[in-house]
Amino acid sequence: MIYSVSGKLIYKDDSVAVIECSGVGFSCLTSLATLKALPPIGSQAKLLTHMHVREDTLSLYGFLEVNELNCFRMLISVSGVGPKVALAILSALSPEQVALCVSTGDSKTLTRAPGVGLKTAQRIVLELKDKVASTVEGKDLPFISDISGTGDDNVSQAISALVVLGYSQSEAAVAISKLDSSLSVEELIKKALIALGKAGSKNVRN
Repeated sequence: MIYSVSGKLIYKDDSVAVIECSGVGFSCLTSLATLKALPPIGSQAKLLTHMHVREDTLSLYGFLEVNELNCFRMLISVSGVGPKVALAILSALSPEQVALCVSTGDSKTLTRAPGVGLKTAQRIVLELKDKVASTVEGKDLPFISDISGTGDDNVSQAISALVVLGYSQSEAAVAISKLDSSLSVEELIKKALIALGKAGSKNVRN
């Protein structure tokens, strides 16, 4: 088993990064998030890896962060979800967003990833909901437990209002989690809408 590869980054495209180690180039399939975070060609880089073995194929997958690697492994443990689909999800959502989607039952947001239909997204939520009691790194997800199981009426009402306005459960939860829970429902909604509007504008520009 190859735990990681470290050396000179000699090539990368929209799905692969190649790292040369002692004269050998290791081709690692990876997500857009890792590709964007990699240094320029010719720089030193390190990827944490997962080797996927099938009867006719041996593929190496690499990630900069342990969160992403662990989330990838968690996703491919779901029946019917292979490495290609897992990479598509991690190219569209961060590991924390995936965990939040599963925790809150938000299968709709998972369908943003190319090739992920509603049935597949629902299966991911169903099979992983018991596993996502912690982050993909193995630590608690306080922002998930605080929101999904909160007894704070203001927070709950604000999240519900945002969902009614068309935002997904996870989008609403993330936006509200960044605000002071002692604010009134109206203030929480107003500030969350401002934040969500900025995030939406950023995504459009990207």
